[in-house]
Amino acid sequence: MFSQVIARQCCRQVTKQGVVVPAMSGLISSSSSSMMINSRRSFSDTNKIGSSEHSRLPLTKIVATIGPTSEQAEPLKKVVEAGMKIMRLNFSHATTEEVELRLTNLALCQVQDVRATLLDTRGPEIRSGKLAHDDSGHETIQLQKNDTITLQTSEEYAEASTDKDLFINYSKLHLCMKPGMKVLLDDGAAILTVVSINESDGTVVCSVDNSAELRSRAGVNIPNAETDLPAMSEKDKTDIKYGLEIDVDYVAASFIQTADGVREIRNYMIECAKELGVADRPLPLIISKIESASALKHFDEILQESDGIMVARGDLGVEIPIMQVTNAQKEMVAACNSVGKPVIVATQMLESMAKNPRPTRAEVSDVTNAVYDGADAVMTSGETAKGKYPNETIKMMTDIILSAEHYYASGSLDSLYAPRSSLFTGDSSDPMTAVAKGAVAASLTNDCKAILVFTETGKLPCLVAAFRPNCPIVTFCPTSKVARQLILTRGVYPIVGLQDTTDDEEMIEIAMKEAERMGFVSKGDSIAAIYADPKSTTFKLAQV
Repeated sequence: MFSQVIARQCCRQVTKQGVVVPAMSGLISSSSSSMMINSRRSFSDTNKIGSSEHSRLPLTKIVATIGPTSEQAEPLKKVVEAGMKIMRLNFSHATTEEVELRLTNLALCQVQDVRATLLDTRGPEIRSGKLAHDDSGHETIQLQKNDTITLQTSEEYAEASTDKDLFINYSKLHLCMKPGMKVLLDDGAAILTVVSINESDGTVVCSVDNSAELRSRAGVNIPNAETDLPAMSEKDKTDIKYGLEIDVDYVAASFIQTADGVREIRNYMIECAKELGVADRPLPLIISKIESASALKHFDEILQESDGIMVARGDLGVEIPIMQVTNAQKEMVAACNSVGKPVIVATQMLESMAKNPRPTRAEVSDVTNAVYDGADAVMTSGETAKGKYPNETIKMMTDIILSAEHYYASGSLDSLYAPRSSLFTGDSSDPMTAVAKGAVAASLTNDCKAILVFTETGKLPCLVAAFRPNCPIVTFCPTSKVARQLILTRGVYPIVGLQDTTDDEEMIEIAMKEAERMGFVSKGDSIAAIYADPKSTTFKLAQV
């Protein structure tokens, strides 16, 4: 399905004014080009971001990593007000004390709409050892081009690595290596080529491809190697159990290789929930991070088993040729859209804003294209965790999202992209799916400013979102947990609780007043309302 989805997306054709344009082909004839120029809006029109009703609220969500420069109450409040919907807690670095501070300060941000939390695991990483005599943790060794270095897995080298013998913390390293394979150290700063493998002692002899400095405990990537690393390290298990204690909403599982890894994490969470006495509470949703060639190979099965996907472009760009990362991103986002599961695009999106108040033009294009691709969310990392401008970063990301969504909703991209909703078909025999599709179609035809959804479990708003409406999906939920686990989904704005009533018309009237009070709609706006009971699913059109 992974390759089929992108093939279908790239080959789709759009007809306008009698001219057929091959979508995303990169080859546009002069007549096609003329048609595109004539049919699109002028740049002055599409630049008026505030002039469109569609631009009132961003539909694409922002996941922000919170760290030392943004964790205190006042900076965090500014980040929240600027548009952060999900707070990422990076357990590669954060201590439990830091996490508790961030959660406390998030609770102090008295905003009327919902915010969620995402626990990002360190994952079962392969790393080099501690350098000999590196008591400060800041020492480095110099690797020289064409030198020979032996990769050791014996614990005697764990804290005594040198430029001749480098410890690697994966005992089965020699079993997944072949002569000619590459070993990348510290995000590819140093590249080694395997020369020979000694089966008796498990050592791997390599030549150094380029001169580079190497620090202690550097990350190690082995492109195209099939490792049997566990889905969770012991630290991951401790962190995930702690995450259940503090009731996080999502777990981003690092270095997932196969669907078995996702199942292992889910089963572990079930056991932890029983042990902690919270088995009656919904488990955190599992967001599988795709960051290796092996994960791409098994993507379809991973997607099927996961609640969502993170396109983790950092390690992925080391594991596969970097020029292929964009293609992989588009394929993964399209595949997630086709099955109606949320997808986050992450890594270096506005990285320069860690030091500068404005992003590069390329970074703006990156965020914009993630929106065009169909991402449910985009993510910041160091920009907001330790950068100088966390608030400005989120404001900028919000503005970029609004601009991209306005351009998309205006029809200016029709010549390049067919409607995103066509990627998702769902179960055509399911009445709920059929009604959700009809509600979205009606919202487009009637220029609805919101779709009001009433849900017990969260299934119905996710179905509506899968058909990609151009307006917010204001969702009334029974509990804060259901609401928080919906916030990642594109366009969904959850509201917890609603006055009880058995009359459908009264329920819609109450919901419209609440949506108006919270600023989702205004007097005179058209809305679509959709709700379900055990016997049927219904939608209605109404005016505020």
